[in-house]
Amino acid sequence: LSGGDQLHTGTVVGKLEGDRQTTLGYIDQLRESFVPEDRSRGNFFDQDWGSMPGVFAVASGGIHVWHMPALVTIFGDDSVLQFGGGTHGHPWGSAAGAAANRVALEACVKARNAGRHLEKESRDILMEAAKHSPELAIALETWKEIKFEFDTVDKLDVQS
Repeated sequence: LSGGDQLHTGTVVGKLEGDRQTTLGYIDQLRESFVPEDRSRGNFFDQDWGSMPGVFAVASGGIHVWHMPALVTIFGDDSVLQFGGGTHGHPWGSAAGAAANRVALEACVKARNAGRHLEKESRDILMEAAKHSPELAIALETWKEIKFEFDTVDKLDVQS
């Protein structure tokens, strides 16, 4: 990780590989100065990073506005969320897609900071924000049926 600025950790909710626990373990490795062994999270031994600066976790691959509540929950504030098709695929163009993503992100951060449960209340949070953003409303309609539901292929080889 020496000299790294960002690293794709898996997305959990998009189309790319990455189960939730392992991805959270990878994110810990990028951000924390010490990470204890936790095989369920892919950390097979204690890791002391000393004064090594942190690295941004990256999520991408099939992500769109409906994924934003989970992405904010999983990745938090210090991350890179790469919405390729989730931006450029907006029916009104890339600028509208970027605006929709930004409004969704801000709504989720505001809701999280107010103590709301993002993943349980995701629909309400996004629909409320869409009342004030036609770009978000169209994005929510566009990607409402897009889901990536499959099990992780490369599972951690850990024994209980």
